[in-house]
Amino acid sequence: MSEALAPGVAASPPASVDSPRRLMESAARWRWWEYAVWLLAVAAIFALPRHLLLMNEIAILALFALSLDLILGFAGIVSLGHAAFFGLGAYTAGLLSKFGYGDPLLGLAAAAGMAAILGFTTSFLLLRGSDLTRLMVTLGIALMLLEVANREAWLTGGADGLQGVAVGPVLGLFDFDLYGRTAYVYSLTVLFLLFLLARRIVHSPFGMALRAIRLNPLRARAVGIPVNVRLVAVYTLAAAFAGVAGGLSAQTTQFVSLDFFNFERSADVMLVLVLGGVGYLYGGVLGAVIFKVMQDFLSSITPQYWQFWIGLVLVVIVLAGRDRISAGMRRVLAPFARRRRA
Repeated sequence: MSEALAPGVAASPPASVDSPRRLMESAARWRWWEYAVWLLAVAAIFALPRHLLLMNEIAILALFALSLDLILGFAGIVSLGHAAFFGLGAYTAGLLSKFGYGDPLLGLAAAAGMAAILGFTTSFLLLRGSDLTRLMVTLGIALMLLEVANREAWLTGGADGLQGVAVGPVLGLFDFDLYGRTAYVYSLTVLFLLFLLARRIVHSPFGMALRAIRLNPLRARAVGIPVNVRLVAVYTLAAAFAGVAGGLSAQTTQFVSLDFFNFERSADVMLVLVLGGVGYLYGGVLGAVIFKVMQDFLSSITPQYWQFWIGLVLVVIVLAGRDRISAGMRRVLAPFARRRRA
């Protein structure tokens, strides 16, 4: 028989009760290399002043990839039409600026809101069916929006693109310059804030539920997780993130075209995640850096065939495997690490 407890003394819970909480707290703890990533991004403002326009594109693409990673890497929702939210956010921010509402933050809020509404209303189409069904549905939505933007040329500019986008200073103080300094700082700040939000979400009970749904939806439903509610919520959130990325692109380039809805844009962001890795948030950031740097470098050497080389890198990653590549890199760097310790 167990020993009787003294009056007023509560029994301590088993050690295993708090283990999920401790696991989430450990996973949410910042690592040193994460600080280094963002410090390097800030240092690029001063170290790479001639490449700030490229860095701005990387920040926007990283946010776009982050939005896709939320649904693909954590919820298991595959999409080939994620550009629908990107394009809708871009046109929303661009049209607001064109018609006199040039405040950048207002434009981003409107872009996020419109994309979130589209994500919420279309999320119910994804609750049933296989991955192939989801691919076709998301692709169809993007194509429909592309055709609407093309037909309503009086509003969107059609094939000529949206002209006359005039964006005001950020916070009323910082004008957009030709060198991209304000644009990059603005995009990087928005990326960092939304990354913090995404990081907090994926390391919360909500994020743990998403992982369970991705691994086994039937088992997740059996243990009481509201699967459909979670999928609708994360899809709406991801749509809002993609809308913000589109709004940033429209504001920093002051131009919006039908290309924002194209299938190629959805395919590119999927490629970014393949290059960087799916399911750990930083994959979108790393993939965006690799993709944009390769695109800029290869297009300057072989303007007509740069996609061939990116495709070749993708094939090598798929055939060799990411784990084998990482193990090979560790073996190559091991002698340098031993010298440093010595």
